[in-house]
Amino acid sequence: MKFLKYAFLVLMSFFVLTIGFYLWASSPNLSPRDYAVVSESPNDKAVRTRDEFRILTYNIGYLSGMTNNLPVEKPRSLFEDNMARVLENLSLIDADILAFQEIDYDSDRSYNIDQHAVIGDLGYRYSAKTVNWDKRYVPFPYYPFSMHFGKVISGQSVLSKYPILEQERIELERNQDNPFYYDSFYLDRLAQVVKVRVSGHNLVLIHVHLEAFDQATRIHQIEKLRSIYAKYYKDGPTIILGDFNSDPRYENAGIALMEELIHTGSAAFDRSEIKNTYNSREPTERLDYIFYNTDYIKEVSAEVMDVFGEASDHLPVLLTFKFNSNKYGTTSGHTDT
Repeated sequence: MKFLKYAFLVLMSFFVLTIGFYLWASSPNLSPRDYAVVSESPNDKAVRTRDEFRILTYNIGYLSGMTNNLPVEKPRSLFEDNMARVLENLSLIDADILAFQEIDYDSDRSYNIDQHAVIGDLGYRYSAKTVNWDKRYVPFPYYPFSMHFGKVISGQSVLSKYPILEQERIELERNQDNPFYYDSFYLDRLAQVVKVRVSGHNLVLIHVHLEAFDQATRIHQIEKLRSIYAKYYKDGPTIILGDFNSDPRYENAGIALMEELIHTGSAAFDRSEIKNTYNSREPTERLDYIFYNTDYIKEVSAEVMDVFGEASDHLPVLLTFKFNSNKYGTTSGHTDT
């Protein structure tokens, strides 16, 4: 009888500890008001007057390279080396706007380095960040325990040399088939809508990181993106960019819905010769895209950038563009709003 009593007490203690850990670990570090922040930092570097502009999208995989999500040791030197390579190449490219997915703000898995702030010091005075993963302790990879991510504060960032006027954080549909305990630790999939004042034009960016593991959910998210895009693309320059987690060669590929959009181009994308962005070591899939409305934006050049190597498990896409003078007339006719 005593054995049963002790066994019951042990089981109850284990149950209480498990529930307590679950509630603590799955709770946020931040207030929801900190999930979408626009900021401006002091910067003496003047923005050059130009007719052509560069925008880059990059899933940097929190700078873990090809070890992303793998249960392997990730020394601090790995992140430092990958950051150095990213900074060197970003300095050479000198893009006007950067859009990052899987960028860490304060995560144990990347040694609590604010990657957004470090990259911003390259001369990006304006920034908008949206947190899409905020957990006190993420028990993944599941084993060994020493490989757990721990505290994660991560998300999507837009860094700009031009003023950011406003930002909207839109949560996209979640996979309804995820078990509740899994979903409690899962990240939000977002559309980060950012308006940037570029050389007299209000440029709307719809920045995304879509569902990776469930195709039906991803298709619903892309349908939502199309409706967001429809609000803007007829009235001014609009770009949708980011990690869509959809290769055009997938069966019933969700990205095909984006290809169907009228008056819309896709940077460095041709179905007859697809340039892949994943994985960075041996690219076999195209997951990352920049779409733009051709009535207002004219593509000058575009490419998938392999010079970043394995700093991430993705490769970035770069678009050089002009504002369409046929639509606008001259820039001088615009005044700031």
